[in-house]
Amino acid sequence: MKIITQREFRNHSAAVMDAVEAGETYHITRNGTEVAELRPLATRRQPTTEDLIAQHRLLPRIDAAAMRKEADEFFGSEDRVGDDDPFERA
Repeated sequence: MKIITQREFRNHSAAVMDAVEAGETYHITRNGTEVAELRPLATRRQPTTEDLIAQHRLLPRIDAAAMRKEADEFFGSEDRVGDDDPFERA
């Protein structure tokens, strides 16, 4: 961690930002008092296909009939347009 003044930050902001991007943390002072911390953000990596497949396998199975029954109980079945399920497998 480095401590710099507000003036130093203003005059050398590009170099300070380059250092922060490289992992350095700065405390910025005004009139001798620390007022801010400038640090790199924690970066998240993009999940790989394998990560997504592993997460998908952990999801619970869905019982379509139970979900339809629950939706009918909540919303009512009289307003349903049709009972044909375009996603039903033969």
